[in-house]
Amino acid sequence: MRIGMVSPYSFDVPGGVQLHIRDLAEFYLAQGHAVSVLAPADEDTPLPAYVTGAGRALPVPYNGSVARLLFGPVTASRVAKWVERGDFDVIHVHEPVSPSLSMLTMWAAEQPLVATFHTATMRSRVMHAAQPILQPGLEKVVGRIAVSAEARDTVRRHLGGDAVVIPNGVYVEPFAAAPHAPWWQGTPERPTLAFLGRINEPRKGLPVLLDAMPRLLDARPGLRLLIAGPGDAREALHGVPDRVAAAAEMLGSVTDQEKASLLASADAYVAPNTGGESFGIILIEAMSAGAPVLASDLDAFRAVLRDGADGRLFATGDPEDLARQALSLLADPDARRSYRAAGTTRAQEFDWSRVASQVMNVYETVVSAGVPVASPRRLVARRRGTR
Repeated sequence: MRIGMVSPYSFDVPGGVQLHIRDLAEFYLAQGHAVSVLAPADEDTPLPAYVTGAGRALPVPYNGSVARLLFGPVTASRVAKWVERGDFDVIHVHEPVSPSLSMLTMWAAEQPLVATFHTATMRSRVMHAAQPILQPGLEKVVGRIAVSAEARDTVRRHLGGDAVVIPNGVYVEPFAAAPHAPWWQGTPERPTLAFLGRINEPRKGLPVLLDAMPRLLDARPGLRLLIAGPGDAREALHGVPDRVAAAAEMLGSVTDQEKASLLASADAYVAPNTGGESFGIILIEAMSAGAPVLASDLDAFRAVLRDGADGRLFATGDPEDLARQALSLLADPDARRSYRAAGTTRAQEFDWSRVASQVMNVYETVVSAGVPVASPRRLVARRRGTR
């Protein structure tokens, strides 16, 4: 199959949507499909051979973060040329309601269109105001995918219609096989907690974790907090007590291999996110690596951890409860072993071998039938030739 994929976000800066598109594209390429990805990128950005750069993106506030998006008439011309030259059987756009390449592609495409919705926090006033612009493109979409039940509810509420829920994917094996790094492994006297994410983005929750640290250090003076991710470390630690700053080891951006080793080595992975999450891919990565997970009780995280069966939850935005649950987890090696086992099993459900197969089912359905896809039941019925 000839597949076109469109990233709304720049490949200059790593992010969950970009990684999702990269992994899905590479999985299909390995299976023998022809895949081309269109994405914003500066001219000097090194890109895989299957990625076409569409130009420099601009930072735009979006979904509680700052996304690097690309839009405008010059970009629209580039999109039209990519669509024409690609001769695709299906085009798969991501985050179709953002002012980006995805929206421009929907306007330009005449092939069967599939759209994946990653966001679970669209603002209704923004959606209402943008509806006249969005509608012509959205009417072309014949296969809708949402990465979670929360993202699906957002689609239903603000756009109408339905979507198939297909989660984000993870290559489980590289995380499961990651070597433990002695410099990141904890001891009973010096346990380690890990955090990964954009450190200056408030919704990732690092300030909540740092606010919990005084209580954690009162009980565990040797505790080490390993913080990985892009951002200004000095800004992130501004105003925190000296002993908290001393316990926080700022690792900066890490490679995929380093991330896997960090997760495999820590006594627990902490996800203190405060909102704006429609899934929780980092939780799956942590569980794949065998890390016990401690996460805020956002709906998306509850779904991944099955209401605490596969990881520990704490009240969102509450540093006291975070500290209480973390100390309980660190004091209970049996609980950590239990979460490791449960998390490892749960992570297999999100391996790309399963997720990519579900996405391909959507592609095949819209290509062969050219009809809207609203639910997994309809997908099965179409494949069986029934109604």
